[in-house]
Amino acid sequence: MELINKCSTLVELLNSYLGLPSLILFLGTGIILTFKTGFAQVRAFPRFWHLITHGLKKSDLDAKTINPFHALFSAMATTIGMGNIVGPSMAISVGGPGALFWLILYIFFGSVTKFTEVTFAVYSRQSTQKGDILGGPSQYLKLISPWVGNWYALLTIFLFTGWSSIQVNTLSCIWAQEGIPAWFSGLLAISLLLVVVLGGVKRIGFVASRIVPLKFLLYVGFALLILAQNPAAVWSAIKMVFTCAFTPGAACGGLTGITLLKVMREGIYKSIFITEAGVGTSSIPHALADVEYPTDQGILAMFSGIADMFLCSLSGLLTLVTGVWTAGKLDNTLIYQAFKMNSPVAGGQFVLIISILLFVLTALIGNTYNGSQSFATITGYRYVKTYYLIAAALAFSGAFVAVPFIWNIMDVVLVCVAVPNLIGILLLAFKYPQILKYR
Repeated sequence: MELINKCSTLVELLNSYLGLPSLILFLGTGIILTFKTGFAQVRAFPRFWHLITHGLKKSDLDAKTINPFHALFSAMATTIGMGNIVGPSMAISVGGPGALFWLILYIFFGSVTKFTEVTFAVYSRQSTQKGDILGGPSQYLKLISPWVGNWYALLTIFLFTGWSSIQVNTLSCIWAQEGIPAWFSGLLAISLLLVVVLGGVKRIGFVASRIVPLKFLLYVGFALLILAQNPAAVWSAIKMVFTCAFTPGAACGGLTGITLLKVMREGIYKSIFITEAGVGTSSIPHALADVEYPTDQGILAMFSGIADMFLCSLSGLLTLVTGVWTAGKLDNTLIYQAFKMNSPVAGGQFVLIISILLFVLTALIGNTYNGSQSFATITGYRYVKTYYLIAAALAFSGAFVAVPFIWNIMDVVLVCVAVPNLIGILLLAFKYPQILKYR
């Protein structure tokens, strides 16, 4: 126990030193790329609308590609995960209502970062002799240096297994509120995970394309029912978000010790975890898309941020309107409490329990597959199934880890992974600007 406490103190110290530089790098990259692409998150909407109404032109790549929209849903399986539910509530509980403003702001600027990542991921992808595709940051960073690409791949193996542990940790904590033991939650999650990932990339894409819309509609529908009970409180919560974004203090629920940097950090860090913008990881499944123009897949990825923005706004408003955030500590069961105490019908928390299983399952699938791609980059696509088994075992262990400790560790790993990626995509954007020009 003493060793864990010392490790936890060390991780918190590292986080305090990395806080400001990492915020500048993440947000600064998004702003620079926004101006570099001429505000693509606004100007590219007509192209996005054309793509979803007319479809995408297929590539002539002779490899194991998948439908572009299946690639999109596979990527959204990780970005639309438990982070959208618990991330805003945890950011608000520690950083106050203003953290939601910075969370949403980063989604806006980070969407262009994601556009850049995905475009270069499709552009730089390679196929093995067996037709398997290697794509993502570990490939496009090799345009700068092969060493950087391999270093990124190695780090993300740890990142993805850590993210999976967070997913299972959240599932077990919330299900424990209904008396379900942690071992059962973890075992169920990894059993469903292995059934899907061992079926190959096409099964992953198929399952994700079915579950992502279902979990989205289930959660959104019930959250809107709760918010509709008190429109005045919703409006007050919205005003509080903007008020507390720049002036944290007594006006923000009486929280003490809240600085502007802490508000920004909590909001932006949780936004990074939710969207993966700047980390580069969501570009890995996009690299599998059967699409001719890399920018078209990049545009699909960029506008997937609309779903993230909507879900995070809902979760944040639920947290504020129901008042569950006032405990002022890291707790990944806040939304469960909001559903249980404010449901317009009896047993409303069970809707969330079912939704959470779907959110966790798709995020586990996405994280495990993405991690296997990083693993394959290093091993040449050997021992991938062994990796699946190891990743599942590590995810299972997340059911028994303390909440603050695991989140603090992942914040440190996140920065270590993101720094080479952020610097890399900035260099690539200025070195190969023609690749980012969309039709």
